[in-house]
Amino acid sequence: MRILTLVRTELRRLTATSLARLALVALMLVPVIYAGLYLWANSDPYGNVKNIPVALVVEDTGATVNGQSVNYGRQVHDQLMADGGVKWIDATADQAASGITDGTYDFTLTLGPDFSTMLASSGTATPEQAVVQLTTNDTNSFLASTIAATVAEKVRLSISQQVGEAAALQFLNGFATIHANLSTAVDGANQLADGTAQAQAGASSLASGAAQANSGAADLASGAATAASGASTLSDGAAQTNTGAQQLADGLDTLADQSSGLPNQADQLNDGAQKVAAGNAELATQASKLAATTAAAAAQVPTVRADIVDTLKKSDLTADQQAAILAQLDQIGGAVTQGNTAVQTLNGQVSALSSGAVQVAAGTQTLATQAPQLVAGIASADSGAQQVANGTQQVADGASDLASGTQQLADGAATLKTGTQQLADGSATLATGATSLNAGADQLRDGLTSGVAQIPNYTGDQAQAAAAVIATPARVDTDTVTKATTYGAGMAPFFISLAAWIGIYALFLIIKPLSRRALTAMKAPLKVALAGWLAPALLGALQMVVVYLVVTLALGFGVANAPGMLAFMILTSVTFAAIILALNVWLGSVGQFIGLVLMVVQLVTAGGTFPWQTLPGPLAALHHALPMSYAVDGMRQLMYGGDMLLALNDAGVLAIWLLGAGAFTYFLASRTTRARTLRDLRPSLIG
Repeated sequence: MRILTLVRTELRRLTATSLARLALVALMLVPVIYAGLYLWANSDPYGNVKNIPVALVVEDTGATVNGQSVNYGRQVHDQLMADGGVKWIDATADQAASGITDGTYDFTLTLGPDFSTMLASSGTATPEQAVVQLTTNDTNSFLASTIAATVAEKVRLSISQQVGEAAALQFLNGFATIHANLSTAVDGANQLADGTAQAQAGASSLASGAAQANSGAADLASGAATAASGASTLSDGAAQTNTGAQQLADGLDTLADQSSGLPNQADQLNDGAQKVAAGNAELATQASKLAATTAAAAAQVPTVRADIVDTLKKSDLTADQQAAILAQLDQIGGAVTQGNTAVQTLNGQVSALSSGAVQVAAGTQTLATQAPQLVAGIASADSGAQQVANGTQQVADGASDLASGTQQLADGAATLKTGTQQLADGSATLATGATSLNAGADQLRDGLTSGVAQIPNYTGDQAQAAAAVIATPARVDTDTVTKATTYGAGMAPFFISLAAWIGIYALFLIIKPLSRRALTAMKAPLKVALAGWLAPALLGALQMVVVYLVVTLALGFGVANAPGMLAFMILTSVTFAAIILALNVWLGSVGQFIGLVLMVVQLVTAGGTFPWQTLPGPLAALHHALPMSYAVDGMRQLMYGGDMLLALNDAGVLAIWLLGAGAFTYFLASRTTRARTLRDLRPSLIG
């Protein structure tokens, strides 16, 4: 008996009656219905999220920003309505609360009364986070709650981007203002540095001039002191001359009264006149020296005043302080001038007195030698003596005034010397401070110049572009090696693998695992085992062809490697047929139940929904051991255009399972051939 004969016999048995054929067709359609309906229902669930009803409650009362009224809540509302990501429905707070409870809405999104106020506070000293209130109800749908969280996060990111872009734009515009103001400050700092450099040079010149003025004032004080000493000596000499002149006048009066004693008195008078002439000559010499000294002092006054005026102009003294110094200087200069005038007058008078004394001496000499003529000359001499006495009195008075004036000049010159010394010291301090000020101005200028270079200065368009980047500093560029076109296409490898297992499992509800009669009659366990596997394998392959047509034609899922995908689906089905056959041959109905358990275990370990790395440790270990994991991975590689080497590796693992299950079935068939029981010939309904 051949293998194909055994297969045809089994297939005839399965189609022997109408009911049997109906049962076979129904079981053959199980994987088609399972995979087709599930993948159809989930072909594009994310594309239909727009049908999820969501209540949108906007209670925002608005806010005022930069003098303008804004309502960010209404702006968000309009954007969401225009976006249409879900089915947004305007609702009040009460409508939303009741609707999410009774299932009218899957979730609600609420923007409170202070939504705009909180967003606007980001530019104040007391910022607050705006709240987007999301309300979900898992009794409506757990996945709807997950979608709600995703939608709310997108809303939050959109709001954050807009607010962040506005804040960044305001920040960058502030930078532009700072840059402009600092540029102006740099210009001012350059001018300040130039001015302080000039001030430093002026302060140095002022210090030099003040030192020169102080030196001149010291010379003036010394000369004034000398003039005061000479004037005092002149005053004493003038007093002595006046005393002699008075004595001369008195003598001439006596001489006039006592003409009889004229010869003797003439000799005495001649002696006195000679002394007066000598004293007047000495007095004239002193007066001439004093006149020269005071004239030199008076000549220095304008020069000293001009030096001090230049020095004061370069100083940092106030106008009132400069005027006070100049007033005191002018007072001293006036005193010097007056003293010089008085000295010059006195010098003239002394010169005249000296001339008169010489005349008196000559007269007395003549009187002494010419006694006869003496009486006549006495009257003339007496008159001249009276004039000399009066003149010497005037000289004495002028000399006293001169002594007082030159003393005032000496005192003023000493005060001027002290003031110019203070001016020189202050000018030196000013020069030092100006140097420090200039260094600080240079440092300020350099610092501002460096700061301006580091502050960005964007144009309007540049600032807008920079603000957009700051608000969204990074984007995600997705580059896929392979890509499932839809959610359903992404789940197809997993559910096709499950359908293959379910289809084979369902077939073994009506297919006999092995022909016990054939084992007894043929004594060829290998052929019987192959025939027992080939019948469900052929039916399973047919199931996979139908499932492939449904997936590609009816559902429209794309397949990158169509021949390879179909061949791999058939390999998966025939491998599962070998495994379930082995379980049934080994344990009968218990083996069939274990096949159901294996399906459940592989449902969670195959990594069809979540990555297998998320599984607990024991289940992750089963992922690498059970065949459905490799079936799912291989179909993904072929359907999405992945790595063919990985697909071949997955096919190799399935082939190992196929050969292993077939070998185990052959082993069981051989053992049955060697030892038969009545149960083997007439098995019970439950195996």
